[in-house]
Formats: sequence, C-alpha cells, structure tokens
Amino acid sequence: MMPTSHTLGAEVTRASRRAADFVSLMKPRILLMVLLTILAGFYLGVRSTPDYVVLLQVLAGTALAAGGTLALNQFLERDLDARMARTLLRPLPSGRLQPVEVLLFGVVLVVSGLLYLAIAVNVVSGLAAAVTAGSYLLLYTPMKRKTAWCLIVGAVPGALPPVIGWAAATGRFDIEAWVLFAILYVWQLPHTLAIAMQYREDFARAGIRLLPEIDPDDHMTKWRIICDCLVLLAVSLLPTLIGFAGALYCLGALALGIGMLGCGIALVRRRTATDARRLVLASLVYLPALLLLMVLDRVPL
Repeated sequence: MMPTSHTLGAEVTRASRRAADFVSLMKPRILLMVLLTILAGFYLGVRSTPDYVVLLQVLAGTALAAGGTLALNQFLERDLDARMARTLLRPLPSGRLQPVEVLLFGVVLVVSGLLYLAIAVNVVSGLAAAVTAGSYLLLYTPMKRKTAWCLIVGAVPGALPPVIGWAAATGRFDIEAWVLFAILYVWQLPHTLAIAMQYREDFARAGIRLLPEIDPDDHMTKWRIICDCLVLLAVSLLPTLIGFAGALYCLGALALGIGMLGCGIALVRRRTATDARRLVLASLVYLPALLLLMVLDRVPL
C-alpha cells in the first residue's frame, strides 16, 4: 500500500517532534548562556586578532559536550523530574523519549565534543571541558539528593566555561582565567538559592536537598544570599585590581553588584516568590552585562 500525503505528513510531524525533544534535552537557554561565557573567555584571552576558526571550533565542541552533559543529567534525574511540576513535561518523565535513547544521545554528544575540543582546538580546553562534564554528572548530580552543600560543588562546572574559552585562545590557565572562574562561581550561589526558594515545594517533593529545602524559616538561606551578593560585589572588582580591566568596567561592576545586593536584600526581607523571581532575573541581566563591560574595557595584555 502506497503511503498517502496524510500518512507522510503525520510521519514528518512525529519526526519533527522527536527532534525537538532531543534538542530540548540540551536545554538551549542554558546552553546559550554557556556559549556566551565561552565567547567572552575566548575574546578576553586573545592578544591580537581573534582566530575565528578556532572560536567556532571551541563553540561547536563545547556545545556538543555541554548539550550531552545536560541530556545525561536528565537521564540520571528522570525520577526526580517526574515528581516536580516544573519538569513533569520534559521528554523523559512524560514518556516521549526512552531512557536508553537519551543515554546514548548524551554519551555520543559528550564523547564527540570532548574529542573534538582536544583534537581541533587544544588539549587544555578539552581537559577543562572534561572536568566540567565529570564534576557536574559524577559529583553535583548525586550530591543534590544527599546534602544541601551540593551547591558548593555544583558551582564549579558552572564556572568553568569561560576558562574553556580562555584555554582555547591561549592554551593555558592564567590568573585572569581563574578570576573569571571566581566571578561565575560566586554569581551562581545567590542565583541558584533564589531559584530554590522560588520552587521550594517542587524541590522538596523531589527530595533535592538545596538549602531552602532544609531551612524552612530561611534563616541560613537569607544570610547566605546577602553574604554571596557581597562577595560577588568584591570579586567582580578583581579584574580592575589586577590591571585586566579599566575604570569603566570597575564603575559598571560596582553598579551591577549594588543592584544584585539590593535585590538580595529585598528577597531576604520579604521572602516572596516575586522577590525570588526578581533576583533570578537580576542575576540573568547581571552576568552578560558584566562580561560585556569587561570585553569593552579590557586592558590589552
């Protein structure tokens, strides 16, 4: 029996939906933020005209490795995702994709991405990407079920992307790369705690032990947020202090840091979902704005 236009159309629609589900496993919005920080790290590391071929190679390799890591994270946490309203409709808990195909998809992406970085870019960037994937999947992911201090470890893979970009440009781990790491590391702490406060019930239902889940009156959480915002304000000034960025960056970092601190103070005073959402949004504006300022006001090495 010859296929009709109706059956062909249905097959195309089904294939498109499956493709969209596989793409969603890579969490495109998070992946975009990762690539932006890599782009910033690469540009800040170059000492002359950027090699755009190498830039495209590091972005491609990291997109594969990071996308595969995010897919494998959903494979490992499929039981947790099935318990939370915010993740219930993801491809695995909804049954649209099967665990074995997600596992294969993630492994192929991670392995191909790491190999591509090591071969096409340099071994140093591939090593940094491997540490990122390994610490996220093997340390942070299982720790979320066991201890509220998992965030201390979980912020490490989140802070490594600009180091990957820097390593791709220079082949080294210089002090400036670790300053970028420090900024992203501290930035994640109030950002993630605000998300955890916003979705406290969901995380508690799934058994994810971020600090707000074991701190019902938010006594520890609110002081952590304030302290983290203060540390972020201080750390963000390091590029100017080490002579890597100029006065324009310093003033901008100061203004952005005070804005983050103000949102953090509002959250710990009122502890409402609106204030938690405002801090999350402020942090999402803060990071690209800070990196853009650093790029624009970079002092030549």
